[in-house]
Amino acid sequence: MDEQQITRELNFKAVRSSGAGGQHVNKTSSKVELYFDLEASEGLLEEEKQRLIKKLDSRLTKEKQLILHSEVSRSQHKNKELVIAKFFELLRENIKKPKPRKKTKPSKAAKLKRLKAKKINAEKKARRNDPLK
Repeated sequence: MDEQQITRELNFKAVRSSGAGGQHVNKTSSKVELYFDLEASEGLLEEEKQRLIKKLDSRLTKEKQLILHSEVSRSQHKNKELVIAKFFELLRENIKKPKPRKKTKPSKAAKLKRLKAKKINAEKKARRNDPLK
C-alpha cells in the first residue's frame, strides 16, 4: 500500500454540515466527504484491492467507490484531517491477511466439567417437579 499515491487519488467535497450550530452552520461548508475509487487506484496491489472489495463490500457503491465523511469539527480543515485519518485506519484494518485458524479440541477435563455442569442442571430441574404426582 503506497499511502502517498493513495493520498493523491483522494477526492474531497465540502458540504453543509447538519445539526445544531446556529446561523453560521447554514452558510458554511464544514462537512468533508472523501471519495476513493478502489478499482482505479494505483497505490494498491491487485491482491489488496480484492481483499478490500470483499471486506468493505457493504460500504462501497456499485462503482466500487468508498465514501467517508466527517462533520465532527466546525473547521473544514480539521474535518479533512479527521476523514483522511479515518480512511487510512479503515484501509490498514481491512488490508491485513487473516491468520489461518488452528483447529483445536476441548481437553478431557473441559469435557468432564461440561458434563458435570449438565448433570447438576438436570438434577436441579428434576427437583422442580411436583412431588404429589
